[in-house]
Amino acid sequence: MSNFDTLLTDIKGCTLCRAHLPEGPQPVFQAHPAARILIAGQAPGIAAHRSGIPFNDPSGDRLRAWLGIDRATFYNASMCALVPMGFCYPGRGKGGDLPPRKECAPKWRTTLLGQLNRVELIVCVGRYAIDWHLTPQKTDSLSDIVANWRTYWPDQLPLPHPSPRNTRWLNQRPWVEAEIIPLLQARVHALLA
Repeated sequence: MSNFDTLLTDIKGCTLCRAHLPEGPQPVFQAHPAARILIAGQAPGIAAHRSGIPFNDPSGDRLRAWLGIDRATFYNASMCALVPMGFCYPGRGKGGDLPPRKECAPKWRTTLLGQLNRVELIVCVGRYAIDWHLTPQKTDSLSDIVANWRTYWPDQLPLPHPSPRNTRWLNQRPWVEAEIIPLLQARVHALLA
């Protein structure tokens, strides 16, 4: 664990993107070598940045409902690793939060994920995480990728971001919550039993 603890300390102290972060660096994630589930997100939002708690907002509420787990289980690092593509809040753009900083994943992601060797399910939340973990065709739409979820199952699962901003997208695709979510919940419960 000492090497892992050193890695976590290094990540938490990272200032690589300081010049590009309007709120300053504040890496927000959780990880433990015993984690069985990896939630690969995009980047912390402003609420996560300010609280230091990943998915500490309505997106997190929806995500926990999709997983079928409570906050205590979700925030137990030895059960669930919460590792975004960018560890710091990237700031706000015209249509919402900016994308994750491109420097973060190459610097930290491979090394950190290499320490999480008990993970049996990677839930890829949003296009940035999907593209990193699942490497779909760049021309595939998010809807196409999620519709082809069986290609990756049961080890990986592509999902849209659980943001309330995506409620309309989800309402237009009721099969996500009707077909995928019950199987996801059963898999999560089996892994955490």
